[in-house]
Amino acid sequence: MPITVTAPEGVLTLTGKREILPRLSAALIEASGAAGNAFFTTIVGGTVHILPAHHIYAGGANRPVVMVELKLPNIGLASIEARNAFITAAASIVAELCAPGHKPENTWINIVNAPDGGWGIGDRQYTGDALIAAATAAAS
Repeated sequence: MPITVTAPEGVLTLTGKREILPRLSAALIEASGAAGNAFFTTIVGGTVHILPAHHIYAGGANRPVVMVELKLPNIGLASIEARNAFITAAASIVAELCAPGHKPENTWINIVNAPDGGWGIGDRQYTGDALIAAATAAAS
């Protein structure tokens, strides 16, 4: 379940650049109720993109926005409460890992869902049911 963080140069601290993805991954696993599930943990990953500050825009103007995009199968974070738990945790993580002065309104978090069967790892397509079965088997 890829997490993509895009931030302008100078906004994330050096520690932030190293820790943001592991901490967001842990937040996703926690919000999903999958802490300790080996299968679920292995399918969470992502990338951090640090761009020149003049390449980040919001409202048509250059602005130091940190964007966190989470891509999930349609069964991921299935409730409003689970999505809220991730968004709240992600916002807190970004705030902790940014340089002083980063404004909360310059942290954007969105969750994108793939349709059933629109999720794959390697050459294996997963439906929601197949993902649940794999995670359940790993929990046993």
